Amino acid sequence: MLKLIQNEWMKLWTKKGTWIMTLLLIVLVIGLMGLTKWINSQNTTEPTDWKANVQEQLKYTNEALQLDLPESERKQTEETIKILEYRLAHDIPPLAEDSRESLIINPVAIGSLVVLLTVIVAAGIVASEFSQGTIKMLLTRPVKRWKIMTSKYITVLLFGILLMFIGFIVTIACAYILFPAGGGQELKWDGNAVVSLSVWGHGLYMLILSFANVIITATFAFMIGSVFRSNGMAIGLSLFIFFTGNTIVLLLAKYEIVKYLVFTHMDLTVYENGYPFIEGMTITFSLTVLAVYLVIFLVISYMVFTKRDITA
Repeated sequence: MLKLIQNEWMKLWTKKGTWIMTLLLIVLVIGLMGLTKWINSQNTTEPTDWKANVQEQLKYTNEALQLDLPESERKQTEETIKILEYRLAHDIPPLAEDSRESLIINPVAIGSLVVLLTVIVAAGIVASEFSQGTIKMLLTRPVKRWKIMTSKYITVLLFGILLMFIGFIVTIACAYILFPAGGGQELKWDGNAVVSLSVWGHGLYMLILSFANVIITATFAFMIGSVFRSNGMAIGLSLFIFFTGNTIVLLLAKYEIVKYLVFTHMDLTVYENGYPFIEGMTITFSLTVLAVYLVIFLVISYMVFTKRDITA
């Protein structure tokens, strides 16, 4: 199996398009960081006292708590109040928005870029064998079909992981080059007390959460490419899910079925950066739903590929 994965990996990186996509990711990340720097440079407002800002946030948050909020939002609001009060009591300023630490601690944009590029590889890694006419030669080897599929799927995941870390490294480099170091700390309520977050640890954690979207979207593209042998269809349907998923969730929010749609759970970063789309959802429930869809996509892919008559 390891030999098959190595062969698929080498085959992937001998393609010019793979190197172009990697360079494109680097250029896009640098461009986004440069754009962020330019936008910050246009903000010529005088710096404000962070304590005054926190006190104002605390005032409005306490007022919001008096409203009839959903349970999950009320809980989040109460946690926010505890964090704000802790900042004032212990004289801990928040991270500056234009500091390098604030960009490293929350690198969620990388996941969106990696999805777009990984989908292209996932869609074509099986479909291209049919379109290029190499599938018969591939299957004449004394290797079981499920092993061939597994090597291709693992190669897709490895490619996505590599792009995520390349994007993160470029983000860190740009953050250190373009942005100043900032004081302050990021705080979080852990259920018992307010604790400080590690910039590096939380940055990697957010990277892992955003990778869930990459896995699900790439696996869907892998399935469509395997079943229909069409790069275009796999890429088109996968990107449709990626770009319209949140809209579909909002349209169906009042129906119970929305809890079991894959779109609802693809962005796990909402559990750190805001509220889940649907009241009462937890990250454990979302991971369970995503795991079920992942198994379904893979079962369909393997069943079709292992039973397909390649002479047809």
